[in-house]
Amino acid sequence: MERSLYIFSDGEIKRKGNTLYFEAEGKRKYIPVENCKEILIFGEVSFNKKFLEFISQEEIILHYFSHYGYYMGSFYPREHYNSGHMIIKQAEHYLDEQKRKHLAIRFIDGALGNMLKVLQYYNRRGKDLNRQTEIIERFKNQISAAASIPELMALEGNARSEYYKAFDLITENDFFRFEIRSKRPPKNRMNALISFGNSIMYTAVLSEIYKTHLDPRIGFLHTSNFRRFSLNLDLAEIFKPLVVDRVIFTLINKKMLNPKMFEEKLSKILLNDKGKKIFIEELENRFKSTIKHKKLKRNVSYRQLILLEAYKLEKHLIGETEYQPFEAQW
Repeated sequence: MERSLYIFSDGEIKRKGNTLYFEAEGKRKYIPVENCKEILIFGEVSFNKKFLEFISQEEIILHYFSHYGYYMGSFYPREHYNSGHMIIKQAEHYLDEQKRKHLAIRFIDGALGNMLKVLQYYNRRGKDLNRQTEIIERFKNQISAAASIPELMALEGNARSEYYKAFDLITENDFFRFEIRSKRPPKNRMNALISFGNSIMYTAVLSEIYKTHLDPRIGFLHTSNFRRFSLNLDLAEIFKPLVVDRVIFTLINKKMLNPKMFEEKLSKILLNDKGKKIFIEELENRFKSTIKHKKLKRNVSYRQLILLEAYKLEKHLIGETEYQPFEAQW
């Protein structure tokens, strides 16, 4: 089974033959790279060209985060599945306003559909979320009539604002009150959890796109401008409610996080390393959990669903099958 490697300590990663080891304070710890698909670094870690050559050969992606948990960037090895034909098709769908809007509508439709699934899940468990559900359903019904992508983004933003109002009703925990969405910097603990979880989700989607013929620099909902990657942001919209938000609710409702796992620095409220590790462990459990896939007639993990979503997009771009976003059935 493929896995992700997370590094929180400060030190240096070095290559020795066909293995890697992490060195800190004169001590070495060998890094198991077999079946490793990505390395996520949160500490102050240095490395050299030999290390980059090795992970490039092994097709391992490196994601770098700041001390505060902000995504900084990725070392994206040379794509082994590059396809000139696919890049042309992506560019064609991006430059054609109607084709691009069609895909943007599908991404937002999937995102709102899965927000509703989350609300319905907790509504069945005694939380009164009928008001938020009804409002988001109205927004969802307006998506296809949107005249432009900015109008679509506004609809999605309004729906998400309503969705976030349900967070306090789901958690019923004053320590994690949502209040208002704040990103850079997060103004409270709930926003710190959302921002951290979304950052990991964006890198997870990027790692899955790497296995396809798609170019992550050409998105459709999110503008392809001077941003390094945008397609991963598009696909992540569909899965954030099902993965990140569900993990946050689990961590809070099961009291897996406590005040000592947060720190305040320069008006930022952030998870400390212990909090990040607990969050990531639960997130990885969520990625590995499986559901019965209606079409494939077998169990697939949420991580595999992301890859399957990218494959569906490929088929749409080459005119093979109309793209329909994944919507949870639970």
